Amino acid sequence: MYAIVKCGGKQLKIAEGDTVVVERLSGEKGEKVVLDEVLMIADGDKMTVGTPLVEGASVEAEVLEQKRDDKVIVFKKKRRHNYRRKKGHRQYITVLKVKSINAKGGSKKTAAKADAKKTETKAKSTAKADAKSSGTKAKSTAQKSTAKASAKKAASK
Repeated sequence: MYAIVKCGGKQLKIAEGDTVVVERLSGEKGEKVVLDEVLMIADGDKMTVGTPLVEGASVEAEVLEQKRDDKVIVFKKKRRHNYRRKKGHRQYITVLKVKSINAKGGSKKTAAKADAKKTETKAKSTAKADAKSSGTKAKSTAQKSTAKASAKKAASK
């Protein structure tokens, strides 16, 4: 079983027992963290894809350590202009150990939302059909404009 999770603006493929490095999250060493932005869950042949997130799914992880990543050197240079700038950057990171992937309620809630949307669209279409059959629907803009033009011609004669 694995999941695709959005964390720190990045998407990570994680499984139970994995150790992952993410951008800094709040929490001390040993605390539990819940990642609730789950984009997809796969369990063997069964795959649940969110729109955009999987409803009710989450990933529980434990903070192993808070540290800083390796230094990245940023060097700027313009040749023949005596322009050189050197800077370093160390990103704060959190090391997580994935404990469990919870997929409860994923497909049921999305199916209920889809059913609600279907009934809503059916109600709208039946209301439109009733309005057409009773003749209470207002004229379309094209019909209104042609009616105005014919009225102006008749008035000018």
